[in-house]
Amino acid sequence: MTYSQNWDLDSIYPGGINSPQLAQKYQLVGDQIKNFDQQVMSSEPTSEKIADLADLAQTIGSGLGTISIFINGLASVDYGNSVYGPQFNKLGKLFVDFSVPLNKFQKLLLSLDESSFAQALTSPRLEQIAFYLTELRTDAKRLRDDATEALINQFDLDGQQAWSQHYDTISASLSMNYTDSEDSKTRHISAGQALNMLDGEPNNDTRANIMSNYEKMWGNAENLTADTLNHLAGFRLTNQNAHGRQSHLEQPLEMNRMSQATLDTMWRVVDANKSMFKPYFDRKKQLLGLKEMGWQDQVAPLTHIGDYQPKEVSYDDAAAFIIEQFGKFSPKMAKFARKAFENNWIESENRPGKQPGGYMESVPDLHESRIFLTYTGSVNDAATIAHELGHAFHSAQLTDLPLWRDAYAMNVAETASTFAELIVNDANVSGAKSDAEKLVLLDAKMTNPIAMFLNIHARFLFEDAFYSERKNGIVTPQRLNELMDEAQKNAFDGILDVRHPHFWSSKLHFFIDSVPFYNFPYTFGYLFSAGIYAQAQKDGAGFEDKYIALLRDTANMTSEALAQKHLNVDLTQPDFWQAGADLIQSDINEFLKLSEQFI
Repeated sequence: MTYSQNWDLDSIYPGGINSPQLAQKYQLVGDQIKNFDQQVMSSEPTSEKIADLADLAQTIGSGLGTISIFINGLASVDYGNSVYGPQFNKLGKLFVDFSVPLNKFQKLLLSLDESSFAQALTSPRLEQIAFYLTELRTDAKRLRDDATEALINQFDLDGQQAWSQHYDTISASLSMNYTDSEDSKTRHISAGQALNMLDGEPNNDTRANIMSNYEKMWGNAENLTADTLNHLAGFRLTNQNAHGRQSHLEQPLEMNRMSQATLDTMWRVVDANKSMFKPYFDRKKQLLGLKEMGWQDQVAPLTHIGDYQPKEVSYDDAAAFIIEQFGKFSPKMAKFARKAFENNWIESENRPGKQPGGYMESVPDLHESRIFLTYTGSVNDAATIAHELGHAFHSAQLTDLPLWRDAYAMNVAETASTFAELIVNDANVSGAKSDAEKLVLLDAKMTNPIAMFLNIHARFLFEDAFYSERKNGIVTPQRLNELMDEAQKNAFDGILDVRHPHFWSSKLHFFIDSVPFYNFPYTFGYLFSAGIYAQAQKDGAGFEDKYIALLRDTANMTSEALAQKHLNVDLTQPDFWQAGADLIQSDINEFLKLSEQFI
């Protein structure tokens, strides 16, 4: 192999969880937080004092972020090991300690009148972070007194954060049996392995058996996961209410720097275009030989089309392909991807004991990234690598800027990743050597729009309904199942004959403490990236500089302003979103046309 499939964490802190350098970093960040607290208490709100405090706050934030990716990285490849629990608690306490003087800093900004604050932002040291400082000052208007804020943040450590970590403990302890239809043998797998197999298992009967047992496994855990979800959401709602938020959507919209009008327009366009998926799924049922469409079949691979047999893609071949295709749009993207592979920033080995799913996280102290996933050799896995590299490339364009210019929201974060994924998926389809191969690759490309228009919408509908009911008390597991089933019926527009009522229990995203509504930003990013991709094809060689300019602005303005400045579009109007839906319709039309000869 050319590239290792194991990442390098020792370059962050050598020696693993007992690293002396890690211990020293904990101590250093703790001392910096105390220093920050002392300085903010004795500071007058002059532009120079604000700049000094902002620099120190960003240094602390960089240290906390670096410790976080290191601990999370170790835990991700050793999922469920209790040794990391104390480390997460220790890190969480540092975040709580930091939140106290950071709240004071926000109130210091608020102590300036509008004119004085605006004047301070013209300082050369503050110009680059003016937008973020304005957000901090605006957020300060919601803050309670210092003692109350300190207490809330301390409760969060053993409240919302603890419930999120408790879910990881539950998930890591689950396992199940399934029957392989090829050899009739019963096999035992973890919850994470089952999730990976649901997306990639080619045998219809085996896939259905995995799904049936997967649903039962999470059903058996429903009392534990329902307790966890209810208490996590209860803490969040109480916290939102304490800070004057009127709606459970107010905070996630603020975090994504987008308006309710933009969100509503996006979902209206999604709803208006769902009917285009019905002919696609009807045809896919025929090609797979299915009588009904189950949850497990929505992205099932096509494996027996004509005489074409999909081949497993080696990790090295996937890497080479990604680098080559990135280079056609942006030499800087290609160079960056090669660097990530060569420097072992990616953990991709397929082995037991790993956390499900994938992610990218920045290592701010090193101006690097680390990527986590499980590579099984499928075309979709190669696209996943491209997706996470898109995230990493985004962060890499901001390393010369202050840390607070790297604080871009999730919705625009998913733009860069989905754009990178689009490049690889389109290249796969374009490079097909036969109609059968093209059909298989086109079907693999459909994985993203299915997720963004249907699966993600189901998550949003469920979570919106759940939070509305949770305000009135505990929501039982039975009711959670009903809410999820109804959300899937509506989101998939009746396409699914067999649904996954315990999806609320099995999906990690519902239990993440730091990000409420970990769903609609994906759809935003997908459709936003479609607009960027269209621009890239139009601009050719001139695209790279425009793209990087957009990425560098992602933490420096609202989503609507970003779209207006760099794409000249209004996100509150349906035209932009409809253009993305039209691209999906085009792929579906091609899929239907190509597939006629194989049914």
